[in-house]
Amino acid sequence: MNDFNQIINDSKPTLVDFFATWCGPCRMQGPILEEVKKRVGDNANIIKVDIDQNQTVAAQYNVRSVPTLILFKAGEPVWRTVGLQQADTLEQKIREHQ
Repeated sequence: MNDFNQIINDSKPTLVDFFATWCGPCRMQGPILEEVKKRVGDNANIIKVDIDQNQTVAAQYNVRSVPTLILFKAGEPVWRTVGLQQADTLEQKIREHQ
């Protein structure tokens, strides 16, 4: 997960989706994140982190429920939410932190 730290330390916002393959709402969040990526383009990074494969990172950010979405700016969490989120909400939060 060295790439993870490098990506979240980028100067542009990075939205991290902490998910699990067995989670229904997480599967629904995937296409929404693809839509958000189309809307924001290269103005933000959007990555997915499987909590079962990356337990240390999930614990580091106190992820207890999935999906958990955390928006990072220059390595610092600036916004966090739990549960299925709509594209408009996510796009707005990313644009607020550009």
